[in-house]
Amino acid sequence: MTSPREATRIADLDATGLAVLYRQGRMSPVDVVRDVFERIDAFNPAINAFCHLDPEGALAAARESETRWQSGNPLGPLDGIPVSIKDLTAVRDMPLRKGSLTTDTAPSREDSPYAANLRAAGSVILGKTTTPEFGWKGVTDSKVSGITRNPWNLDRTPGGSSGGAAAAAALNLGCLHQGSDGGGSIRIPCALTGTVGIKPTFGWIPQLPTSVMTLLSHLGPIGRSVDDLVLMLDAVARPDGRDWYAQARGPLPWTERAASSVAGLRIAYSPTLGYAHLHPDVRAVVDRAVATLEDLGAHVEAVDPGFDDPIDLFTTFWFSGAARIFEGLGAEDRERMDPGLVAAAEAGARLSALDYVKADAARAELGARMHVFHETYDLLVTPSVAVTAFKAGQDTPDPESDGHWTHWTPYSYPFNITQQPAASVPCGLAADGLPVGLHLVGGRNCDALVLQAAAAFLAAQPAVFPSEPMPVPD
Repeated sequence: MTSPREATRIADLDATGLAVLYRQGRMSPVDVVRDVFERIDAFNPAINAFCHLDPEGALAAARESETRWQSGNPLGPLDGIPVSIKDLTAVRDMPLRKGSLTTDTAPSREDSPYAANLRAAGSVILGKTTTPEFGWKGVTDSKVSGITRNPWNLDRTPGGSSGGAAAAAALNLGCLHQGSDGGGSIRIPCALTGTVGIKPTFGWIPQLPTSVMTLLSHLGPIGRSVDDLVLMLDAVARPDGRDWYAQARGPLPWTERAASSVAGLRIAYSPTLGYAHLHPDVRAVVDRAVATLEDLGAHVEAVDPGFDDPIDLFTTFWFSGAARIFEGLGAEDRERMDPGLVAAAEAGARLSALDYVKADAARAELGARMHVFHETYDLLVTPSVAVTAFKAGQDTPDPESDGHWTHWTPYSYPFNITQQPAASVPCGLAADGLPVGLHLVGGRNCDALVLQAAAAFLAAQPAVFPSEPMPVPD
């Protein structure tokens, strides 16, 4: 395992470090992209993080970047940085399968705002990462791409739905990876793979195509360092008229994270949110992480935010979105889909307009409660996920008793409902040797504060990463 502070090889360097070496003329984007594809060729067969690769297009983009750096005219700090896009997001000349046999195999005709902004920043798009069908669940497998596996233990899941992105980030197969999060789909896989990711405040990053989960869905970056997340956010968090929900605002807050410190911050620590069932091994790791925040000068208080489990509220929105997927699909298409998604869509079709309107009113109440909560507390801290990574190919740790995937992810979906910024940072390994995530939640539009706390924690407790896919222990 390698700490980023010990980085000496391309495989260990993050985007921020590469940009410095590009500027100094000590490294070439072409060499970096070739190195990344060599490692993808070596490791992707084991983890199945990528469902589409574009070596020719990536190398052409890297050569253009190399010319810009050599002439002293880079497009910015992401110029020549290898990145990936999740296969729920359109990339020109790449297929948009969304993990489903029901989608068109033809390549997309235009870039999504996310991909277009990365290209404008000079980033090198390597390809697309795996997702479950339409990103509907918290693990990553589909009939299109098969099972994606966790680099920390190939028998385990990396989580989802951005599991391909997080698995690639854990092995540095590209420095930055686009994820999406409608109920935890950035934070869950970051927790289970020991990587860093943020779900920004809703509306900061435009989407195309817009998610069927609409008001739950956020796009954001996954990587190995907070500084890298900031670089990607700076490039992609820009209004775009193609997404009506994207918010036009003034100066972006990402680079306001001048001081990576939690000294003086008022932090509420809630191990269970008042209702979650947390594995004791995960609790032990998170307790130690919270103690680190106290050692760094934060004022920590054990307190719950004061709401009941909003699972019924969440599933009203989630199932309604799933039902939209079925519009125009016949019985034959439905038979080719993930049975769990079919069940969610059928449940959504039984909901009424009144059910939805009531849920929207309850959303407003929960959002207002959290707004008031953050008038007292700068941040809410919880575990990211209630368990460590479980067997790959399963939707839950115990399919016989766990039911829906949300039962083991109780910390993430409430803050999709409220549209707040939330990040997961690696905070140690549990007794089974697998990563645990620390969940940092801020008030709406307080993304910079979340990033500040994440950076402060990782400066005090640097993350470690596997250097290659780790086989199943004997």
